[in-house]
Amino acid sequence: MQVKLDILAIGAHPDDVELSCGATLAKEVSKGKKVGIIDLTRGELGTRGTAETRDQEAFNAAKILGVHSRINMQFADGFFTNDKAHQLELIKMIRYYKPEIVICNAIEDRHIDHPKGSQLVSDACFLSGLKKIETISKDENQPQDPWRPKAVYHYIQWKDIEPDVVVDVSGFMEKKVASVLAYKTQFFDPNSKEPETPISSKNFTDSVDYRARNLGRLIGVEHAEGYTVERYVGVESLFDLK
Repeated sequence: MQVKLDILAIGAHPDDVELSCGATLAKEVSKGKKVGIIDLTRGELGTRGTAETRDQEAFNAAKILGVHSRINMQFADGFFTNDKAHQLELIKMIRYYKPEIVICNAIEDRHIDHPKGSQLVSDACFLSGLKKIETISKDENQPQDPWRPKAVYHYIQWKDIEPDVVVDVSGFMEKKVASVLAYKTQFFDPNSKEPETPISSKNFTDSVDYRARNLGRLIGVEHAEGYTVERYVGVESLFDLK
């Protein structure tokens, strides 16, 4: 049965979402919001682990965060493109879930899939609102209505991009870190015999906490996660801003 989502978080690879906005999602879940995750690829080109281990790790991480649903688009890791075919597949999912907010990859980053995924999702969200683009729901085999999310936010990944919006996630870092560490093949393990990668060091794992602490410091809270926006964020009053 179709369930409308409040937030749909999308990542190029399993673990992108956990690393970048996991605490935000956990916080919104605790407030009763319906949250879903879409992974564009299975991370099959990753140096460590396999697509199968990543599938299981993603399932475990989703349970930790308490999200309503998680699916994988099975686009080609490293080689997916921002073209009509990929856009249409994402449009079907956006129209299926009808999220109010979409959160997706960083607009610029070390891994080539991250900015590609960022632009692909952004374009699909816009196109999803055009009624002359016709799509059919896979599960119900029915024409889908247009749907455009109210906002698209881009999380921050490897590079220290200056955020436009910073979310207080104090009290939710424990769940975030647990969801990240669910990817046992990917991150620091002193007993692992697999090759080292930029994300397998202890420093990288530690950075999950200290980067959130630094953003929190800048807004006067314990931990925070940052986002860039595609349009101005409107508020009713200056008192809504901290």
